Amino acid sequence: MRMRRLGSQGPELSVVGFGAWEAGSGSEWGQPPPQDRIVETIRAVLDSGINWIDTAEVYGDGRSEEVVADAIEGRRDEVLIATKLAPSPEGSGFRPEEVRRGCAESLRRLRTDHVDLYQLHWPDETGVPIEETWGAMAALVDEGLVRAIGVSNFDRELISRCEALRHVDSLQQEFSMLRLEDRGLIAWCGEHGTGVVSYGPLAYGLLTGAITSETTFDETDFRSGHEEWDYWQALFAPGKLERSLAVVEAIRPIAERLGCTVAQLALAWNVHQPGVSAAIAGSRNPEHVRSNAGAGDIELDEDTLAELEDALALGPSFA
Repeated sequence: MRMRRLGSQGPELSVVGFGAWEAGSGSEWGQPPPQDRIVETIRAVLDSGINWIDTAEVYGDGRSEEVVADAIEGRRDEVLIATKLAPSPEGSGFRPEEVRRGCAESLRRLRTDHVDLYQLHWPDETGVPIEETWGAMAALVDEGLVRAIGVSNFDRELISRCEALRHVDSLQQEFSMLRLEDRGLIAWCGEHGTGVVSYGPLAYGLLTGAITSETTFDETDFRSGHEEWDYWQALFAPGKLERSLAVVEAIRPIAERLGCTVAQLALAWNVHQPGVSAAIAGSRNPEHVRSNAGAGDIELDEDTLAELEDALALGPSFA
């Protein structure tokens, strides 16, 4: 597993990380597996070469953080923990006192004395100035409660406003072969010393090669379209799904030639993109975790990257 520094000042991360939304957050992915299966999945992370886990206070109303704590009990020093604070009403809120309280609650659920990367989950729309929020985040670093601070789903203007107060260690942004809208922002972050960890690099299962036009999802699974989330509209909606699957079929023979799975190729492509420090891959299956980790050893040459670029033109980002 290759390692890479998160931006100019962050920790050394494995280029593939584990996302605990799917493993511990409840019904968004359909009916959850038994608790012992989730714990087994997260423990597989520790043995796979992956050295960091990403979670959030809003994943299952804190349940994801608690599951992570259960799974890494006795092995805290083997893993870096990244978690996220959300604005109110979904999360603790972005006012300075709420930032401190939210961090304290995450530390309690994670049963640890520090978070390795603490992130703002998405921009606040309640009127709290980002400068107040980011100042409170910086204070957590000064007190040793968190080691690095980052943002998620932010644009360049908001990142720059934070940077004026204290360095932004990371941006967590959706990015995959099927979601290329933020490619320029990600490259810009890399040029300015802000590491990028991509979420959704497997496009919520589409880039595993296991989903077809005939696949059906549990009615509680967001991929069924019951709530028409942005993720569904961009990738799974009629017209979009066909273009998504066209990319999968175009890259499948390339994966076969390289001797890897479609998912491993999609992850390897992701971490080869300018600005990307690491990609977050979630799963509820220990075997999938081990397979995803294998992507961290795959090197892609310029000819293969160019070939993959041609395949991307078939996708929904170019519709």
